[in-house]
Amino acid sequence: MRPVMRDEALEKQFQEEGYVEIPFISPKEVEDLKRNFFELITQSGGNLGPADNGMPGCEISYDFTFIDKNIAYKQAVFDVITEYFKPHVQKWLADYRPIIANYIRKKTDTGEVPLHQNWAFVDEWKYTSVSIWCPLVDSSKANGTLEVVPRSHKRFGEFRGPMVSWELEGIKNEIINNYLIPLNVKAGNAIILDDSIVHYSALNQTDELRLAIQLILVPEEAPSIHYHMNTKESMSKIEVLEVDTDFYMQFNPWKDAKEAKRIRSFDYTPSQLTVDQFLQKMARKRIDEKSANNLLEKVKAIFTN
Repeated sequence: MRPVMRDEALEKQFQEEGYVEIPFISPKEVEDLKRNFFELITQSGGNLGPADNGMPGCEISYDFTFIDKNIAYKQAVFDVITEYFKPHVQKWLADYRPIIANYIRKKTDTGEVPLHQNWAFVDEWKYTSVSIWCPLVDSSKANGTLEVVPRSHKRFGEFRGPMVSWELEGIKNEIINNYLIPLNVKAGNAIILDDSIVHYSALNQTDELRLAIQLILVPEEAPSIHYHMNTKESMSKIEVLEVDTDFYMQFNPWKDAKEAKRIRSFDYTPSQLTVDQFLQKMARKRIDEKSANNLLEKVKAIFTN
């Protein structure tokens, strides 16, 4: 299995739990990145939503750079964050490259991010994409910190994309109420999480702005993919696209990705898990562990000794 972390102890923890916490950027870098946020936000074009692409859907409750209407603003944020994070990424991660950068802003009584897994950005049978989540203010349950279901990585929603039905949708409230662990993180520390881990973020219930950064990265050698479903044409067909950083700069979750390269497509039958089925899957091997076992069995079949 390809390592994610350079440090062996952190790698072991990451593989077991699906995330690790590390000291990441200095107090000066925290202040610099805060200042950059307030300077750059003047370029924001506002958040996109389903209605901007002629689709029904509820109003977005969170503020991510990724869904901003101004592509130049998104690019400027990407450039600033990747420049500051680059030496720290090289220190902690085993040869990863960035593909998406976000400032995440939560004003008072706003900013709930529904229970979800991040999209699949690589073939997760072979690789692991990660998010670096770094708060620029001390983060707690009160201001809507990151909350995770430990050890839930690579067990659910293998084909994750913006319009693909999610198998945990029907039991989100049960998971939020019973299985999440809130992560209290000091400003400048970071959580590095497997993008497939189940996670959530509640409302900011304080009087102060809660500001954080997310940087999504993939292994240097791994092709970046995107699972796309054009719901206007079919609710049971997924296209696998080969994409790059520019794709995510231009793309938004509700837009048909007409220009991207199609690798293949396949039929997809959505399903919904019960809580019992969720717990059963939590107790089973991850999909990448299954693939490693399958390879071992093939080797055993070839060699008698």
